Amino acid sequence: MSAEAHYLFPPARAYQLNRCLHAIKSDPAFCARFLAEPGVAMAEMGLSAEEQAGLVPIDRDALVSRGAHPYLVFMADLRLRMARESGSLEYF
Repeated sequence: MSAEAHYLFPPARAYQLNRCLHAIKSDPAFCARFLAEPGVAMAEMGLSAEEQAGLVPIDRDALVSRGAHPYLVFMADLRLRMARESGSLEYF
């Protein structure tokens, strides 16, 4: 058995980014605001320009390299796709 950690917790510096991803995933009102005006929604969350660049469009590798939790990236991307493509993912 390896002594290396198999899971690294997101760094504290990525708190706002993970908070934004969680809000996209979990808060329908925030998700709608993000879709309507992503710049305003990201500013509301206090994201840096680099973090914002990774969110529009979703760039998994860029976000994870900045400390985003991979699960939140996946779920936020899925929620946005579901909102944009109504009905196309109904059986996901």
